Amino acid sequence: MALLLDRDQRIVAANEAARGYFNIGRARLPASIVEATLEGNLVDVLRAGAPEGETHLVHRRRSVRTKLVPGPRPGETLMFLVDVTELRVLQRVRQEFVANLVHELKTPITSLRLTAESLLRDPTPKDRARFAERLVKEADLMSRIVDNLRQLAELESGALTVEVTSFNLGELIDELRTRLGPDRPVTVDVPEQLVISTDRPKLAQALGNLIDNAAKFSPAGSAVDIRSEVANSNVLINVRDRGPGISPEHWNRVFERFYKVDRARPRESGGFGLGLAISKHLVQAIGGRIWTEAAPEGGQVFYISLPAEALTGR
Repeated sequence: MALLLDRDQRIVAANEAARGYFNIGRARLPASIVEATLEGNLVDVLRAGAPEGETHLVHRRRSVRTKLVPGPRPGETLMFLVDVTELRVLQRVRQEFVANLVHELKTPITSLRLTAESLLRDPTPKDRARFAERLVKEADLMSRIVDNLRQLAELESGALTVEVTSFNLGELIDELRTRLGPDRPVTVDVPEQLVISTDRPKLAQALGNLIDNAAKFSPAGSAVDIRSEVANSNVLINVRDRGPGISPEHWNRVFERFYKVDRARPRESGGFGLGLAISKHLVQAIGGRIWTEAAPEGGQVFYISLPAEALTGR
């Protein structure tokens, strides 16, 4: 994008990209930069006079890289703008990913080192067995992190194939509910003979992650609710917990890798923040949609919506 400004900092000309970006009609020029763009920070860029820089467009909530060069006539200035919003978002995501990965791996690595040092001190046979169990536990944790990251990479690259089969949704949910054990009540409300066509293993893993997540964040002994219905020809599945709920500002971000609403929550109870990210990509891979909302009765509810094509019979 390019803007040509006179010595009074009025825009006298703009290329097509800039006119479209700022919605500047030819008849409106010349005009002050604020009047034409509604962005006061561009005035600050001109006043600073730095040949290159970056600023935030408040009205559009975008970030742009700026470059100032002398115009074709004395006193004129050419301002070039490049929208770098998506680039900055990607940089932030990458930085957060690295920081979160380091955070998640630091604890098991530290535990492995301390346990190995304890073994070097020639402990008693009882302590040696306890230390060995700890080593295996932490190594398994790191292995799960690596396996989940590998699966996420495959999902994001689109390398996984989708194998569609027809199956009874209620039977799948009955299989998944048993993973919570006898101490966790589970209420299931699924229409009888609801047959769908999709990738069964991928849906099972995505839904299983939601069920495990609901159990982790619900008080001991409280129920996890699993419901399904056909709404507007789509198959809607939801899993509700009885936990404290999630503030709305976190609803989209909980599906990011390693994102945790409560970072003080122990690893053993809260996981390491990859299950929901995997569920999101699995659901997207089978053509569905996943989101979360506050449950009207309290707690949090996670939804999976499968397209009408998945509905084959009832």
